[in-house]
Amino acid sequence: MLFIIFITFIILQRAAELAVARSNEKWMKDRGALEFGQRHYPWIVAVHASFFVCYLLEVVIFEKNLSPFWPILLILFFFTQAGRIWALFSLGKYWNTKIFVLPGAKIVRRGPYRFIKHPNYAIVAAEFLVIPLMFQAYLTAAVFTLLNIMVLSVRIPAEEKALKELTEYEEAFLRLRTDLNEDIKKV
Repeated sequence: MLFIIFITFIILQRAAELAVARSNEKWMKDRGALEFGQRHYPWIVAVHASFFVCYLLEVVIFEKNLSPFWPILLILFFFTQAGRIWALFSLGKYWNTKIFVLPGAKIVRRGPYRFIKHPNYAIVAAEFLVIPLMFQAYLTAAVFTLLNIMVLSVRIPAEEKALKELTEYEEAFLRLRTDLNEDIKKV
């Protein structure tokens, strides 16, 4: 029963995020945003959708139980969800599951984007471990961590290329490194 509640919560959250992404997509397109990465996007969708199917099957077929480390994993899960929400709200209307770039748009450097370029991808990577480990679905954790690495090895370069072509992406992150170095020197 706990597993069903857990996976239902995550699936409902993802469905809500897809609704936000669709709304943001319309907003971006209405302002002249261009889409990139259309060829690899179906692979990302396939990996994420099959993650839930495989997770469900592994737990149900092999009768997996809640991990003995569930309190630690649950705390990590809540941290990933807080990070996910922080990243989403930091990007606002610019957040999407697809790659949309509004030519000349100012690069977001608030929230977790003040510290790293792709916090949402780091969060997803952590989730592909934490979520299956909560119910000892070790095969799902291993396979989808590898698949995620594969899709991100295509996704991140495509996103960065698009941002570099249409915005001041590199300059924004050069300033970010300078600002962080100054903050470190003050300490």
